[in-house]
Amino acid sequence: MKTIGLLGGMSWESTALYYRLINEETRRRQGGLHSAPIAMVSVDFDVIERLQAENDWDAAGDILAARARDVQSAGADFLLLCTNTMHRVAGAIEAAISIPMLHLADATAQAIVAAGHRRVALLGTRFTMEQRFYVERLEAAGLQVLVPEAASRAEVHRIIYDELCQGLVLPASRERYQAVVGELEAAGAHCVIAGCTEITLLLQAGDIDLPLFDTAGIHALAAVNMALRQ
Repeated sequence: MKTIGLLGGMSWESTALYYRLINEETRRRQGGLHSAPIAMVSVDFDVIERLQAENDWDAAGDILAARARDVQSAGADFLLLCTNTMHRVAGAIEAAISIPMLHLADATAQAIVAAGHRRVALLGTRFTMEQRFYVERLEAAGLQVLVPEAASRAEVHRIIYDELCQGLVLPASRERYQAVVGELEAAGAHCVIAGCTEITLLLQAGDIDLPLFDTAGIHALAAVNMALRQ
């Protein structure tokens, strides 16, 4: 089995989920006491979040590129960036390493296309919902992407940073997300992308009527597939 590289900490709440999901799937497939070979570097999210707020993506990209090299040096055969938003700097990371990077948006798009959906609702940080870096990868796979209206985008974003990234899972926020999904369903969405790795802490498949695609779970499963591929 190849060694899976994880660049995480953005936030550590979802990085912990990655570690568990990857190892659970590895044990399910290989049995016994098997676990996944993993090389992981976890960054201080406070530093990254400040650069996001300042719109200094170049500096954030430099930090993550350097840490991605650390993951490679630790023996990883390929890399996962354990966050949707920071795929904004995926190009800088890929340029800094010689191992493949398993892109989160591509893995998600493949899962949605395989399930037969085309018109998708995207929930995530305001950066993921409003900028092109993520949406364009989905559109390249043939998907039509819907995002919430401005007020709903602001609330989805706030809940991620003020609550989920700090380990707070509140029923009122789940209800707010359900209402936002209802708005997007009325606009014609066929499924929902939990386009922030923390959203799965709040919203599960049974909480909404539409199919829910959990990006952290999809990415973790794709990593095991890649690690076991001969």
